[in-house]
Amino acid sequence: MGRWRPPRPKGSAYITAEGAEKLRAELRYLWKEERPKVTDVVHEAAKNGDRSENGDYIYGKKRLREIDSRVRFLTKRLEALTIVDRLPNDRDRVFFGAWVTLEDEDGKETRYRIVGPDEFNVSEGKISMDSPLARAMLKKQLDDEVVLRNEEGEKVYYISAIDYE
Repeated sequence: MGRWRPPRPKGSAYITAEGAEKLRAELRYLWKEERPKVTDVVHEAAKNGDRSENGDYIYGKKRLREIDSRVRFLTKRLEALTIVDRLPNDRDRVFFGAWVTLEDEDGKETRYRIVGPDEFNVSEGKISMDSPLARAMLKKQLDDEVVLRNEEGEKVYYISAIDYE
């Protein structure tokens, strides 16, 4: 089996204002703090002579490539993203940026925020708008039924709260 993998489908180009600020902060940190430190380490390691056996030099160069790659990605991604920083007119429906509380058939409640693919974090309750659950919730109203179909079957939820904080 070869190493080639088909490219991943592109995610939606939307992001919340908080998510955009986190990406900008990461870019700023990598460019202004992390990269100069690693550059200094590589510079000092290069002075020591034989670079082929110098771990600081080899690791430092590898880390610089990783940083430069991430900086390029963040720069291009931030240019392509659309920052959604205003609330929708109809706040009774689920749209991008909404906090949605779902209740399953057993009465267990779970709260999710619909965000862009660059900022999702399930442990914080943030799901990507491209996820099957978020797609099923979009444009629904309070007390609407949300049906999530997967390999195991169907899971039914009811929307018990919609907030835009």
